[in-house]
Formats: sequence, structure tokens, C-alpha cells
Amino acid sequence: MLILLLLLSVFTYYVVKRSVAGLTRTPTWMLWLVMMIPAFVLAFWSVSDRADEPFPVGILLGLFILCPVLYWTLIQWGRIPPKAGQTSADTPAAAAAALKAAAAKATLPPLDKAEEATIQHCFPWSVYYLQNIEYRAQALICKGQLRSSPTVAYDTVRENIEANFGKRFLVIFQEGQQGKPFFALVPNPERKTADSPARPEKLTRPVIALGLFVATLFTTTMVGAFIAGVTEESLQADPNLFLQGLPYAMSLMVILGLHEFGHYWMARRYKMKATLPYFIPIPFFLGTFGAFIQLRSPVPNRRALFDVGIAGPLSGLVMALPLLIWGLAHSEVVTMPDNASLLNFEALDPGASIALALLSKLALGSQVGMESAIHLHPVAVSGCLGLVVTALNLIPVGQLDGGHIVHAMYGQRNGAIIGQVCRFLVLGLTLVHSELLIWAVLLFFIPAIDEPALNDVSELDEKRDLWGLLALTILVLIVLPTPAPLKALLF
Repeated sequence: MLILLLLLSVFTYYVVKRSVAGLTRTPTWMLWLVMMIPAFVLAFWSVSDRADEPFPVGILLGLFILCPVLYWTLIQWGRIPPKAGQTSADTPAAAAAALKAAAAKATLPPLDKAEEATIQHCFPWSVYYLQNIEYRAQALICKGQLRSSPTVAYDTVRENIEANFGKRFLVIFQEGQQGKPFFALVPNPERKTADSPARPEKLTRPVIALGLFVATLFTTTMVGAFIAGVTEESLQADPNLFLQGLPYAMSLMVILGLHEFGHYWMARRYKMKATLPYFIPIPFFLGTFGAFIQLRSPVPNRRALFDVGIAGPLSGLVMALPLLIWGLAHSEVVTMPDNASLLNFEALDPGASIALALLSKLALGSQVGMESAIHLHPVAVSGCLGLVVTALNLIPVGQLDGGHIVHAMYGQRNGAIIGQVCRFLVLGLTLVHSELLIWAVLLFFIPAIDEPALNDVSELDEKRDLWGLLALTILVLIVLPTPAPLKALLF
């Protein structure tokens, strides 16, 4: 508990500092303390004399409602006013932040009259009727009337800008607060100049990636050996028993690796810069905190945002499902104990998830009944974790994969609203799946607004909308408990 609380504290401080430290004069430590209050209260309860009693639901919900409200109030109380000419009522705060981030390494050089006229001619009146240009320290905000499809308008303006100015600007296309799309030209951080030539960035670091892979293989194998029933005493007596953890380790790393390679492959398909997948080893818990890649270039459009976001969960799920079915078929059916749950691998409650109930019935048939739990085979453990990881990533909040998906489907503003609602839905879900409480807490620390794409106006096609709905359906099937009528039909 102490280790998890420490990790949560460090993660929370990092998120608070990165997300709002530059927006308010309120001390970062104060904002961090407010958001950590629920975790501190729960930790104190777990070590108190009343640890065996359930935590009062009313107090828990009150903490998760009051603390975010107090957090927001403190941010507004110390909010730093924008400088003159930096923002306007027609430019959303999220868009302004995106423009600032895109041009963080460069400022906009002054333009002469000839360059101003050239920029105006880059906006054909039949595509985007330019009405005025606002000059900012780090951007040119070009406002007007859209006269064609968003895709045609963006591609036309971007090609004209590149034809006349080369790689000098990044062209950003977003919706204003009134829903009217506007263009913004920001300095391209990757542009080479005589004074400051751009240095090539080394993205692929195979030695680091391979080192983390080997370290994670070791830690997951160690955890897998304990899952397989190997004790410390028997391991010291016979070190070869360590290899019994390989089925768990290899299957889990294949699932996590394919998840991240799905993101990586799709990013490279859109010619976006991305690092190799890096695993995170830990010598306890599951043996790893997962894997990640980093995107080092802007997302070109909402279609690319959607494809990169959904490629990871679907790739991991394609491997997790057959591994889980095989692992369930080799698992042991036991009598349902009182502590059976979604993440109790010695007594998994198949009814804790609609997806697990269907897969358990497919793999075990009549062996599993209403009062049956499942003692999972190590491969089934990794498959079950693959399902859970897929579900957690598909939650439509902020920069999670699900947040990218709903942003691409419904737009940045609507995606942020969906994310806010989902935070409280996941919190309510902890009444059924208490194991998700830590994740529910973390969701409140993740910024609800996803970063915009360069062309954040063009919408998706119907096929991608259908895939997005399928992804959200998979999320529901994994996290919701099996309804009583379906459970009676299956078991």
C-alpha cells in the first residue's frame, strides 16, 4: 500500500505540474495535496482499526466531488491573466495552449508587406474567404468563412503556404468557440535556419528499448513464477523453477508489445515521428507497468488521430483473446469464495464481466456454473490482464486511447465533455469493481481535453465511426458485470 501510495503521489505531482502549473499562481504543492486527499484518507482507513469494515460510500463520493471542485477553484483563484494580444474570445483556451506548445521552440519573425500579401493570397476566396488576420507573438490567427469542405480548405491552404514559405510555418485548422473554423500559422520548430539549424532527433534507441525489454522479461518471469505457485524457498532450492514464470511473462509481453506496436506502426504509416515501444519493469505487482511510445510530431488530422488511437487496443485484443481462451480452457474451476472478483486470479468471478462470462462459457462449457469461480492458469492471467488493459485504455478521457477516439469522432470540445462524464461513471463503477478505485482516482488527474490535430475540423468517415462505436462497445462488455438474465442463460 505504501509503495502504491508513493507511486500515485509522484504521478499526481507530475501531472499537476505539467498540466496547470503555468496557468495559475496557486502553489503546485497545494493543488497536489487537494487531489491526493482521497488517496490519503483511503490509505489511513486501510491501516486503521476499522480496516475490515467497508469505507462509507457517502464520504467516498463526497471526497471525489469536493476535491475536484476545490482543485478547480484554487486554479481559478490564482489564474494568471493572459497577456495582451495573446488570446481572444474567439480562440478557445485549448487551441491557444496548442498553438503555444506547437511553437514553444520558436517565435514568429516579423513579416513585411509583401509576405502579408502572399499569405492573403494563400486563402482562395472560393475555399476559405479570409476576412482578417490577427498578429500574435507566436502565431498568425486567420479568420474567415469556410466555403468548401474542411479537408479541401485545409489541404489547399497548407499547400499554398508550403509553396510560398516552405517549412517556415505549421498550418493549424481548428474550431472557435462559436463553431466557426479558423486557421493559425505558427513557427515550425523543425525548420532549419542559418542561425539555428535543426538538429536531427534520434528517435529509435534500440539499446535502451532492448535493455528495458530484457529487464521487464526478467521481472514478469519472476512474478509469473509466483503466480504458478513457486515459493521463495523452493526457488532457492531449485533455481530452474524460475522458468515456470515464462508462460505468464511471454504472453503478457506479447499482448502489451502488440498494443504499442499497433500505435507505432500506424503512426509511421502517417509519417509521424514516434519512438520505439519502451517497457516499464517493476519487481513486484504484475512485473511491469506496461509499455509506451512517444509521438514526436503533430497529428495531421482527426483520421490519423483515430487510427493511431484505436490501433493499439485492437492489436493487443487480437492477441489477448486467443491467449485468454486457451488459458481459461487450462484453468481450474473452483467453488465461488466470498472474495471472488474481476482481478482475483485464484478465484476469478466470471460474472464480473460480460466479456469474461462469454469467454469462460466458450472455453469451459458446462464446467462453470452460477456458483463457480476460476483459478486461472498463468496464461489466462496475462489474457485477463490484456482485457483489463484494453478496457482501461479505451476509457474516453483525455489522452488515453479512448480519449483520442471520441475526440476524433465528435470533436475536441465534445470529446472533453464525454471525458468529464466518464470520470464519474468509472467512479460509480468502483462500487461494483473496487479494484478499479486507483484507476478511477487517476482519471481525475488526467486532463480531460485532448491535444488537437493540425486539421482538427475535418470529420471521420462512416467506417471509422462504426469502428469507434465497436471499440466503445468492447469497453462496455469488459467493464460491466453480467446482468442476471444473461448469467442465468449462460450458467
